[in-house]
Amino acid sequence: MSPACGMILDDTPLFDPLLLQELDWSANTVPFSPPISPSQPGEGLVLRPLCTADLNRGFFKVLSQLTLASDVTPEQFIKKFEHMKLTGDYYVIVVEDTSLGQIVATATLIVEHKFIHSCAKRGRIEEVVVSDICRGKQLGKLLVSCLTLLSRKLDCYKITLECAPKNVAFYEKFGYSASDETYMQRRFFD
Repeated sequence: MSPACGMILDDTPLFDPLLLQELDWSANTVPFSPPISPSQPGEGLVLRPLCTADLNRGFFKVLSQLTLASDVTPEQFIKKFEHMKLTGDYYVIVVEDTSLGQIVATATLIVEHKFIHSCAKRGRIEEVVVSDICRGKQLGKLLVSCLTLLSRKLDCYKITLECAPKNVAFYEKFGYSASDETYMQRRFFD
């Protein structure tokens, strides 16, 4: 359904917010100074699942600080959002600065279903980005900690991510280590 057919951009979450509220934060292994958490991400900040109204809160502006994130129509955004919500395997979290009404950080956990490891699930973290106006507030650490704990809560047998060599030390803080597997790609579009 498109906005023209009555669908509007609203605050319906991509996934149940209780999943974030029920994370076992005591299992987090990365220190925060000053202390922050999913329920207390910082002054005027809220960590929550993505919703369609975030299209108008600068979601794509933040993504564009990471990679090419072309403008999409509200119809395209809603269609992709509904697909992700229907599969139940996409966990896009955002940090909103409520005083600005703007998204200032985001990250995605995708759960892949496998036949290996007794039909296990694998988590994959992608698109971790913090707006340049909010860097230094530990939001990247918070996003990665949340998604790492969430993947464990969702019974993933492992979680992976891809990162540039300059970011390896950052992810090692969370217990991630380089794999013997070689990442290769073939692009069909820019």
